[in-house]
Amino acid sequence: MVQTAAALEVKQNVHGAGTMDLVSVLALVAVLVSAEGGVGPSTNTSFCTESKECLEYQLVCKTDEYEVRHYSPTRWVSTDAEAYFMGVGAAMAFRRLFQYITGANEGGLQMEMTAPVLVKIPEETRMWEPAVYTLNFPLPAANQERPPTPTSDKLYFTEMPEMDVYVRSYGGWMLSVTSRLHAHLLTKELGRVGASYNHSYHYGVGYDRSDKKLYLFFGSTL
Repeated sequence: MVQTAAALEVKQNVHGAGTMDLVSVLALVAVLVSAEGGVGPSTNTSFCTESKECLEYQLVCKTDEYEVRHYSPTRWVSTDAEAYFMGVGAAMAFRRLFQYITGANEGGLQMEMTAPVLVKIPEETRMWEPAVYTLNFPLPAANQERPPTPTSDKLYFTEMPEMDVYVRSYGGWMLSVTSRLHAHLLTKELGRVGASYNHSYHYGVGYDRSDKKLYLFFGSTL
């Protein structure tokens, strides 16, 4: 399973077939910290056990309500899906990305599944209108610099800049209603401490099926 997270960008410059069991996280990007990181062996982590490689981070600080993580720049393969419900859009997008890593690319290269799966969730949505959800896979370390070109024009690469994020974790599956509930709880706490971040969207992040913890991310680039 993929453990999921939700995130919003802090107000700074941004560079920018199957089913998923999701775990969510909220994060906000805030402060620049010198750190090593990127995509590395899952043996370096305790929270990512079902993929050979995972997105690495450094823990900056932690409170009872959230933690701050620092991430180094990384490259992701991404796709957008329009849907009334996040789960439907994420499932459609997941199939496209999975096809890419299993050979739907120039050269037919097969790549290992990496973690986490990142879902960009817009904040301003209306019940009677579909929203655009962006799903992202981190590219394996060996393909970060020169990833194979997708055969589908619905896929593209995203350059994630160096960033710090505020993260909130919770149990259960990541659904639209739970994602927004915990996003509200995190934004409420961040408002209490005067944190600054981008309110236009947040990220849902998923790691492993065996870990039913959910994560929401609010963040900013550095």
